[in-house]
Amino acid sequence: MAWVRDQIEGVTSIKMRQLMIQIGMAVTMALMLLKGLMWYTECESPLTVVLSGSMEPGFKRGDILLSHNRKDDPIRVGEIVLYKIGNHKIPIVHRVIEVHYERIEDTGGRGYEGVVKILTKGDNNQVDDRGLYGGQHWLQRHHIIGRVQLIVPYVGWVTLIFTEYPITFGRWLSTRKTRID
Repeated sequence: MAWVRDQIEGVTSIKMRQLMIQIGMAVTMALMLLKGLMWYTECESPLTVVLSGSMEPGFKRGDILLSHNRKDDPIRVGEIVLYKIGNHKIPIVHRVIEVHYERIEDTGGRGYEGVVKILTKGDNNQVDDRGLYGGQHWLQRHHIIGRVQLIVPYVGWVTLIFTEYPITFGRWLSTRKTRID
């Protein structure tokens, strides 16, 4: 606690304090909105930036995708999904090219249950994604973490620049002379 107090006392300018409070409030608000969006869409990654060209021409690098993950709606061929498999931290966004249902049973008014096998492929790729599945031949429903609903073009380029050129951005920041009174 003493360290925090010393840091706050070190910031002498009232405008600097106000700026820090405003930045903190903006970050807090953004995180609250993201958590609310995660709850509403039932998707752990409702906003996703396209990182590669595997889905061109439909999605380009830097596009932002808004996704949902409602489990009661069946996966369909042609649908674009986000999936995670194994230890991958970043979801993959590709199109469903095959869906197979096994042991489908009526659950008495709660819909249908069974094993769903899903095969995906990037629109710009030559082969399907089986090589990405880590030894599996099919995805299952629990691998799907989202289904694309909306595309916002180019807005994600800010994220790509910060992640792909962090040293350049850091150098640019260090050369900036900013005075806040």
